[in-house]
Amino acid sequence: MPQSPNRILNALPQNIFAAMETHLRPEQLAFGRVVAETGGQVDKVYFPYTCVISLVVEMQVGDLIETAMVGRDGVANGTSALDGKVALHKGVVQIAGAAATIGPEALRKLAREFEPLHSLLIRHEQVLLAQAQQSAGCNASHTVEARMCRWLLRMRDLTQSDDLTLTQELLAQMLGVRRTSVSLVAGTLQRAGLIRYRRGNIHITNVEELEQAACECYLTVKGHYERLLAI
Repeated sequence: MPQSPNRILNALPQNIFAAMETHLRPEQLAFGRVVAETGGQVDKVYFPYTCVISLVVEMQVGDLIETAMVGRDGVANGTSALDGKVALHKGVVQIAGAAATIGPEALRKLAREFEPLHSLLIRHEQVLLAQAQQSAGCNASHTVEARMCRWLLRMRDLTQSDDLTLTQELLAQMLGVRRTSVSLVAGTLQRAGLIRYRRGNIHITNVEELEQAACECYLTVKGHYERLLAI
């Protein structure tokens, strides 16, 4: 039986997880909750179980564009355990659900005491950076359809469900496109039998075809996380 639903915590040696466990607190995160503000003080570090947190860039005009997703294979605000308490990004809960939280001071102390934990947190930050870089290249090079397929597959991996509670407004915001573009692509994917879309809900009906329609960024990012957790 896994020691934690979060794959980062689950990858830790048992003695390190046992030392962390006394500091971890379960928490339910609601949709839209802001867990970090750019330049703001970090008061909690989040290890998602079933929730998904989007790391976003907030533009002056008010747009939020996603650069990375953090779910059950990651940690949000983990850098606070290494070099301070200031967030370098805005984090918003996009899929409500459960997480384990820990105070930054406690995690920083544990990371200093246990080198494998410190190393895992650093490697995770490297993976987050690679994900953000991949997202920038994806937004510049790939079609909205390929990007949307990639996004849905990543979300499916993190939620472990074919049913996703998502509005067209949210998808458009995360992909950095107009809502009309999302509506057209969703219609195309539905007619092709890849998804079923109803107001506020997307059901993935054909994972294999969705993977074929997605850009290579999906497998690239997935590979980064699999290598991280295999070490």
